[in-house]
Amino acid sequence: MKVAPIKAQTSFDVFEKLDIRVGTIESVDDVEGADKLMCLKVNFGDHHRNIVAGIKKERANPKEIEGLQALFVVNLPPRNMKGILSEGMMFDIGYADGIQPALSIPERPVPNGARVG
Repeated sequence: MKVAPIKAQTSFDVFEKLDIRVGTIESVDDVEGADKLMCLKVNFGDHHRNIVAGIKKERANPKEIEGLQALFVVNLPPRNMKGILSEGMMFDIGYADGIQPALSIPERPVPNGARVG
């Protein structure tokens, strides 16, 4: 992999606007009519959300991430994707670099809903 150049600097205020939280992926289901999309049901402690992610072709078995904690952006506007309202974005590592993506996960279990930063 060729390492990409570092993006332009941004202020800490811009970073603080993102609400990044830990959630447990409780289920991973197909999205009807989608080649790449899967619908994740994610537990954030005080509520659940559907997060639609393009992971179907990234893994031999996308359901292997069920039960894992991962990082999600939870304050993006909801987006309709193939008829499912996606209420956030999952962080993964490597997709933008063309390598097999890996989840961004905490090093040990933490409470669902715990914030990054």
